[in-house]
Amino acid sequence: MNWNFEIIGIIAAVLTTFGFVPQVFKSFRTKNVEGISLTMYLAMFIGLIFWLIYGFLIDSFAIKLANIVSGILVFTLIVLRIIYKNKE
Repeated sequence: MNWNFEIIGIIAAVLTTFGFVPQVFKSFRTKNVEGISLTMYLAMFIGLIFWLIYGFLIDSFAIKLANIVSGILVFTLIVLRIIYKNKE
């Protein structure tokens, strides 16, 4: 594993992964999921699973880290979408 490349990947992972954080907080705080597409987030979650598998296959810390954290955030949004949409 070349750590010079992994550092670039870690920076990219942090920036792109934490893009989901504001949506998770807003959805949890307001309990409003009106603008969240379940189909889009399901497709995103499946894609993240494949990226995670790829990260393990090539042994990339950055890819594994990014997709584990992103997967948790996206899964949280999916659950919030299901729970709060049913309450509307």
